[in-house]
Amino acid sequence: MRVAVAVSGVRSEDVTFVREAERLGVDSVWVAEAWGYDALTPLAFLAAKTSRIRLATGIAQLGARTPAMLAMSAMSMQALSGGRFLLGLGTSGPQVMEGWHGVRFSSPLGMTRETMEILRTVTAGERLEHDGAVYPLPLPDSSGRAIRSMAPPTQVPVYLAALGPKNLALTGELADGWLANAFMPETAATFLEPLEAGAQRAGRSLDDIDIVVPVGVEFTDDEPQAARRHANGYAFTIGAMGSREQNFYNAAFERQGYGEDVRAVQDLWLAGERDKAAERVPLELGRRTNLLGPPDVVRARIAAYRAVGVSTLEAKVTGSLDERLSTVAALVDLCAEPQTVTA
Repeated sequence: MRVAVAVSGVRSEDVTFVREAERLGVDSVWVAEAWGYDALTPLAFLAAKTSRIRLATGIAQLGARTPAMLAMSAMSMQALSGGRFLLGLGTSGPQVMEGWHGVRFSSPLGMTRETMEILRTVTAGERLEHDGAVYPLPLPDSSGRAIRSMAPPTQVPVYLAALGPKNLALTGELADGWLANAFMPETAATFLEPLEAGAQRAGRSLDDIDIVVPVGVEFTDDEPQAARRHANGYAFTIGAMGSREQNFYNAAFERQGYGEDVRAVQDLWLAGERDKAAERVPLELGRRTNLLGPPDVVRARIAAYRAVGVSTLEAKVTGSLDERLSTVAALVDLCAEPQTVTA
């Protein structure tokens, strides 16, 4: 079981944290982008300050850059980091894409597939010709030419953030890894069945896919209080990370049996009752999507993730620098313990 960490990457403390995490044996660091800082620039800075830890976008937004620009950036990062870069991608949502980037959110599945195909073409050093509905290249009836990258071919592992069945199947078919948001071991089949179906379609298995699950990590004797706090945080995800008609997280929770709960939370949030919305989030969502409690409880949860095939835990930790590093060190030790095999 590998351990990853998540940072914004733009604070001086982030550099210290990542360098120390590298020393502790952390496998990768993930930097997100929403509508603040981008994901790639901080990783380039971290590449210059580290030597072993892998550097990942978690996630870069599809549609914010052309597929060719994504490939160029990814190849630059591979060259700068000595091959340590992982390209995490996701479609974001219409609020961000149409409101912030001015890009129509009309064909997310097609955009994902075509971007992946173009990335593979460019990074393989092939001439870029793509007969796509979203990205026809060169543009028809234009002066565009089929161009080959001036950079040498390089391998870029691609991870997809997917929640819906069709996107999960696409991830299983094409991606090197899956970013598993809203994931709970108890309902893993909801995600793993379409992921495996896509993998089998491409002649692969789930063992060929690095399953990365983001988790908050807290070692505490008051597990119920920590679970309640993390559950409360889902009120924003359920109420604001999408519209009433289209919220990918809510759809994922509904498929896992929480449809009535998310609808109630969303109604409260949209009515302006944000405190009540937070209180209405089931405690199980906070407990089952994170690693919370004393070491024995966390150890048992790690075993549950491992049992369903999770290969990387992306730790989200809070507190002072020393507290964050202490938490990460303890998690690394627990994940490194020999797996108990029962008859």
